[in-house]
Amino acid sequence: MKKNRYIIPALLSALLMATGCDNRLDVQPTQSIDENVALGTSRDVEVTLIGCYDGLQDVDVYGGAFQYASELLGNSDELGFGGTFQNLLEMYNKEMTTNNVTATSTWRDSYVAINRCNNVLSALDIVDEDKRARIEGEARFIRGSIYFDLVRLYAKTWGDGDNASNPGVPLVLKPTRGVTDADKIPRNAVAEVYAQVLEDLTKAKSLLPESNTIYATKYAASAQLSRVYLMQGNYAAARDEANEVITSDAFSLNPTFESLFFTFLDNGGANPEEYIFSMIVTQQDGTNDMNTFFGTTISAIPGTAGRGDIRILAKHRGLYEASDKRGAFFVTTNNTFTRKHLDKFGNVLQFRLAEMYLTRAEANLRLNSQTGATPLADLNLIRTRAGLKAASAATIESVLKERHLELAFEGHTLHDLKRTRQNVGALPYNSPKLIMPIPQREMDVNKQLVQNQGYN
Repeated sequence: MKKNRYIIPALLSALLMATGCDNRLDVQPTQSIDENVALGTSRDVEVTLIGCYDGLQDVDVYGGAFQYASELLGNSDELGFGGTFQNLLEMYNKEMTTNNVTATSTWRDSYVAINRCNNVLSALDIVDEDKRARIEGEARFIRGSIYFDLVRLYAKTWGDGDNASNPGVPLVLKPTRGVTDADKIPRNAVAEVYAQVLEDLTKAKSLLPESNTIYATKYAASAQLSRVYLMQGNYAAARDEANEVITSDAFSLNPTFESLFFTFLDNGGANPEEYIFSMIVTQQDGTNDMNTFFGTTISAIPGTAGRGDIRILAKHRGLYEASDKRGAFFVTTNNTFTRKHLDKFGNVLQFRLAEMYLTRAEANLRLNSQTGATPLADLNLIRTRAGLKAASAATIESVLKERHLELAFEGHTLHDLKRTRQNVGALPYNSPKLIMPIPQREMDVNKQLVQNQGYN
């Protein structure tokens, strides 16, 4: 997604003046643009939509923070941390503070992106009719997706107590063009946030096309819906959304696990056939913060980079069977790193087809159903691609283990542990230490907000 910047250039003109002419160049300083001018044409709204994607791919949103927050908070001795950034160290230690930089930036930048979506949605009546449905669908997909991950990180998980009274995050659904006391609103309940997420994503799915170059499609909305329903324990709906993506034949499993990554180094920047949606990174635009923190420079592989802050420990590597190709998808220097995030300009993966197979397998198992395929068939598609022998039976435990290994370091860990009610080390799934704090700066400005349990 290309970043767009509004630039008002200073134009200097050389004027050829006849003798005696009194000409002046009057420049009116412009610090802001009236909304009626900024969103005055269909093209203006289209440009603002690109700004929504720009906000989505921000490193503190889907450009990395949503994913690494889940991995660090959900880690239980499978990852090591050797970096110097206090914000990540707090996550790793499950000792976050209300001034944590990631918690603050993710909240702020998420609401910036949401506000851009609200601007687009407020101006649909001026959009060219042949583009209106798609543009609304894209804006709703982005807004719904961001609200989903905000409520997963900043609030109690679905089903932990009363969803109707547990505080979620504030729902802002109209453009904010100047902050007044009326804009300082309380946190909506977890149930209300999920309801809005489902409304946005369901509407997006009905409006989006099946193909849309690098932008959101109907199937990206279905993939996100499958995650939402899985988080809620609505296994029938999660299964059906995943099945819709699988049976669309719009995507296919890569023949090898290794070919899924290195999108820039090995694939010229293009997504593999298995990718449903990703944040596009190029040499000119975009940053992959999964690469920043999980990656490292390997001299034998030109184009690799990263700080090498997050390392892979023996406990995780010991989970793989001997013939599992995924167990060899690491690189060891002084420490061990996953190869998934070595590519400096690699696209930031959001959804891929293997996840849909594993969701369908789990949901079918829990429901004793066989929609699309048997759970065993779906499980074995993933196992045999990894070089493993086909399993003779599928259980909830075997599917969850396969999910953990297949989707490792892709942003699922914390959320899978919470929805399946598993401990994170010695911490129970619903420990306040596994919920991010409402940023102190937001608490200071908006007295309507209540802080999460465990934070002063």
